[in-house]
Amino acid sequence: MGRGLVTRIFCAALALIVLAPAAKAQPAPGPPAVGVVRVTREQITETNQFIGRIQAVGKVAIVARVTAFLEKRAFVEGSEVKKGDLLYELEQPPFQAQVDADKANVANLEAQHTYAQQQLARAQYLLKTPAGETQSYDQNLANERSLAAQIAAAQAQLQVAEINLGYTRILAPIGGKISATAVTEGNVVSPTSGTLATLVSQDPMYVIFPIALRTGLELRDRYAAKGGYRAVVIKLRLPTGEIYAVNGRLDYVSPTVAQTTDTITLRGVIPNLVHPGLKIGQPGARELTDGEFVTVLLEGVQPVSVLAIPRAAVLSDQQGDYVYVVDAQNRAQIRRIHLGQSTPSTAVVTSGLKEGELVISEGVQRARPGEVVSPGPASPPPPISPVSIQGGPDDAAADGAPDNAGAGAHPAAPGAAKAGR
Repeated sequence: MGRGLVTRIFCAALALIVLAPAAKAQPAPGPPAVGVVRVTREQITETNQFIGRIQAVGKVAIVARVTAFLEKRAFVEGSEVKKGDLLYELEQPPFQAQVDADKANVANLEAQHTYAQQQLARAQYLLKTPAGETQSYDQNLANERSLAAQIAAAQAQLQVAEINLGYTRILAPIGGKISATAVTEGNVVSPTSGTLATLVSQDPMYVIFPIALRTGLELRDRYAAKGGYRAVVIKLRLPTGEIYAVNGRLDYVSPTVAQTTDTITLRGVIPNLVHPGLKIGQPGARELTDGEFVTVLLEGVQPVSVLAIPRAAVLSDQQGDYVYVVDAQNRAQIRRIHLGQSTPSTAVVTSGLKEGELVISEGVQRARPGEVVSPGPASPPPPISPVSIQGGPDDAAADGAPDNAGAGAHPAAPGAAKAGR
């Protein structure tokens, strides 16, 4: 073995001897740093979300009431008409002739009745004289009453003729938007011809939406002390994603439960605005259309006070939702919770936490049950917005927070957390 090789081996051994005590003297890592928030009460507006459909308050199928030629269509297809506007005009001369004939018949019978009344008066006067005969009086009385009955029948027949004449002018029974005509001028129409056009009312509109019976009972209990249905308003999210400009109100709840779906139907009334820049009657002028699908937001009128924490603090497993609470000894403890209505950024806790407790919201993946952590203030949470879920208050809480929720934690010394507790 060469002298140089021995020297190198000796130097390496000496370096190991010197560095070994230094490696043993390196301090162990401290407790993991986590960001914590204090459980506080917040004022939020509760909102339940459902899928609904717009429905016209009134919908009328226009049909002919008499048989006649269609002479005139007096409306623009797709336009809005007012109640009482002329829609169709049918051939009138035959019906006018019948009215004139019935009027003449009534006049003839009235003339005969006048003469019969005079004859009856004479016979009644003669009964007081020796020339009077009871038989003649009775005949005049019967004749007068018969003519009076004939006049009543003729007047009724005249009224029917006048009604049929009126049916030759088909008027709008309600105000609204009218569809395209199914029959054009020159065709014969009758009560068996079917629908000539459909008239759909435009303002206000109904919004119909089914909800689960359980959700309906929860809404009833929640707002019973605040005025019932008067304590909620209806907001709509249009298919474009925009929130409709005006609110509606609930006015009806179905008295029965659908057996196949276990749902009840709610109905709201909401104004149908005219789109800015358009005029009534123009195509697409109204914001809401009969049959349109919308998202219904059932929102409380008055805010409620709830316990709120960041959504990132909530974890889930097979047993449900839970959070890590930091106790007085800075140890992380698992706490099972029950969530109410929640959003992607804010979780509303209905049970399991108390106001003032510290919950880990950042660095959750570094916490272990019973182990000491180094708590510090978490990043400021985003402002709380009205919570919204579909169907009921428990649906949005089903998914847990992601495992990397605490990647943005700002660790601080343990003393800082103790001072704030």
